[in-house]
Amino acid sequence: MTDRRTTSALPTRWPIVQAPMAGGPDTPELAAAVSNAGGLGSLGCAYMTPQEIEATAAKLRSLTSQPFALNLFVRADAPDDPAATARVSPVLAEFRRELGLPSPPPSGRAAPEFEAQLEAVLQIRPAVFSFTFGAPTRAQIEALHARSIAVIGTATTVEEAVVLAALGVDAVCAQGAEAGGHRGTFLGAFEDGLVGTITLVPQIAARVQVPVIAAGGIMEGRAIRAMLDIGAAGVQLGTAFMTCPEAGTSEAHRAALATAWRTVVTRAFSGRPARGVRNRFSEAFAAVEAAPFPQQQGLTRDIRAAAAAQGRADLMQLWAGQGAPMGRALPAEELVALLVREAGLAT
Repeated sequence: MTDRRTTSALPTRWPIVQAPMAGGPDTPELAAAVSNAGGLGSLGCAYMTPQEIEATAAKLRSLTSQPFALNLFVRADAPDDPAATARVSPVLAEFRRELGLPSPPPSGRAAPEFEAQLEAVLQIRPAVFSFTFGAPTRAQIEALHARSIAVIGTATTVEEAVVLAALGVDAVCAQGAEAGGHRGTFLGAFEDGLVGTITLVPQIAARVQVPVIAAGGIMEGRAIRAMLDIGAAGVQLGTAFMTCPEAGTSEAHRAALATAWRTVVTRAFSGRPARGVRNRFSEAFAAVEAAPFPQQQGLTRDIRAAAAAQGRADLMQLWAGQGAPMGRALPAEELVALLVREAGLAT
């Protein structure tokens, strides 16, 4: 490799990553289809127990012999704040009444511990491990490397990318402000990490000696080519794959993506900033401070589940990137092939 900044760390034919989307949109079927098409399929395992991670990875391995990635949140959860529960409870109680749910909500299961989840990843030995929300220790990254697992960390600022590179990651995923779902910011205020992808990528590429993977607002081949031209070694697309038939995206969510001209970064659903379609639920927390993550996530779990079951897009968690209306409802293998042609990667 003559220049690590522009040499892809991906063990795949094409420099295209299907973003991990924990909580439903990504499935073993979607990840397998992307990997089989020459990209890197990913599974978001953040909410899974170690046993669930092992079972889901086994399902994925039954569908593809190609490389894939497993993704986790590097968590540093704060204790629940009773004052925050009291603050948000009146808002949530009204939504529960509307959905026919009891109040207070049933208690949810405890959040999985990152260390136990990581041990499962080490046992599974995927080709790639990616992470967000923070950074593993150097020893944990070395343990992954000892199993021949490439490591990709998420950065929303140059400062975060420098930290990750110093820890020994194999590539940095530069998450631009346009990206859907949770923000990966772990240093400073999340507002400081709302940098557009086209600005963030070349700044990070100029500061770190590892490949940079561009993420955020990338929906078609022209955007892929633009990212490669400004210094990215690869691209990561999430929202673009959410309308594939293999995705676990609900029908109400798919319909919302088609007209998602307005998205918002909100703490309403989980307590952590995340980009999604603006709706009644997110608007309710424009004036009320949400509880911290993952406390808010636990407090809204029953509401989110009931809203999804009832197809209530006004109350659902509808993660979406800013390019959502540009989505194409193609099988994942066909979409990867189209992206490759559009970006001129096959020539």
